Amino acid sequence: MEELNVGCIVLGILENNCYFIHREGETDTIFIDPNSQGDKLFVRLREKGLQIKAILLTHGHFDHIMGANEMREVSEAKIYASEDEEELLRDPQLNSSYKVGRSYTVKPDILLKDGEEVSVGSIKLKMIKTPGHTAGGCCFYSEEDKVLFSGDTLFCESVGRTDFETGNAGVLKQSLRKLAELPDDVKVYPGHGEFTTIGHEKMYNPYMNM
Repeated sequence: MEELNVGCIVLGILENNCYFIHREGETDTIFIDPNSQGDKLFVRLREKGLQIKAILLTHGHFDHIMGANEMREVSEAKIYASEDEEELLRDPQLNSSYKVGRSYTVKPDILLKDGEEVSVGSIKLKMIKTPGHTAGGCCFYSEEDKVLFSGDTLFCESVGRTDFETGNAGVLKQSLRKLAELPDDVKVYPGHGEFTTIGHEKMYNPYMNM
């Protein structure tokens, strides 16, 4: 199996990590958490010879979704999200988009249950429910490639806030325990900040051992 290529574009005032992934030698691409400029991102990747075939949302906060509808329109790719995040995605007050002066909602094409997979080309990502930052927060995990896209559940030596709508600190602790069961050498690509590994977080992240 060829190597999984992980590209990262940092966008927005909150410096969101927006990821596009494809297998070496393949053009089919998954885009994760388009912060904005969905149509422009599509063109940018197409110029690289890549075709967006799926759009994945780790959660519904405005800074992770505000390019999703535009990207879907131009790429005709389906939008995937956790079944527990549907309400937040459809409510501008819950997803905080109204606070930035642009009420924004997303209706996912496919709502995923815990453990269900998204397959694009030879890439398979399993959705892992990790509520806490939001009620329907999730991560996407490739066991074969040992990579985890953690959204705002897990950061390098930190975690996502739980004082927003539908957040819950106690539930987040349970989600972190679930992630701690993954192999130490799994690479973690968070929604903000530096990349890390599960092993590093188990050693240096105070929230992983609470």
